[in-house]
Amino acid sequence: MRALIIDDERLARKELHSLLSDHADIKIIGEAANADEALELINNENPDLLFLDIQMPGKTGFELLEMLDDVPQVIFTTAYDEYALKAFEVNALDYVLKPIQPERLAESLKKLKKVEEAEKAKAQSGKLGIDDQVFVKDGDRCWFVSLSNVRVFESDGNYIKVYFDNNRPMIHKSLNALDEKLDPKHFFRASRKHIINLSWVESIEPWFNGGLMVKLKGGDKVEVSRRQAAKFKDRMSL
Repeated sequence: MRALIIDDERLARKELHSLLSDHADIKIIGEAANADEALELINNENPDLLFLDIQMPGKTGFELLEMLDDVPQVIFTTAYDEYALKAFEVNALDYVLKPIQPERLAESLKKLKKVEEAEKAKAQSGKLGIDDQVFVKDGDRCWFVSLSNVRVFESDGNYIKVYFDNNRPMIHKSLNALDEKLDPKHFFRASRKHIINLSWVESIEPWFNGGLMVKLKGGDKVEVSRRQAAKFKDRMSL
């Protein structure tokens, strides 16, 4: 994978570059000392992976990600553990504390390999599966979200509301277009307004006019239209 190292400390960049020399599947294509340099590099080189420091002069690593329209895989590298929660809120691939240990770096790259394999499977099927991660941006906030954590997509005019954790960001997309991209083995079009993640289904009960009411883990309820009810029963039965 083509990677960039983004860190304001020259020695930290040099050390990471040295550690990565033991991993032939990672090619370092550039380095940056701040977010502005990194933004230019990312736009020019289109890397697959960022090794990204958080605290840098000027903009932080988080602010850099907010400036990107197409976000690569991210492994945060930092000397401070207080940013770990926020890092995982944006679903970074990993969060590695400095000084970086070779064993810890190898562990991160194993995670990366699993993601790569999932993406290859997605490319072969042409669909987004339960193990895929997607980038969601709503205004100034952004997240890397595993589709396994998304329980519902809800149509709202020309937008879709994405339900995961306690978040409900809005993305500018039609539910029909999204339905075509999602793997039907894992996601079901419940109605004109909703797509549900089947792994989140907790219980099902009959509803008005031949429809169904599905209760999801966590408490959300979604109505399955009469038109889709028979198909849903078939999918969820032995």
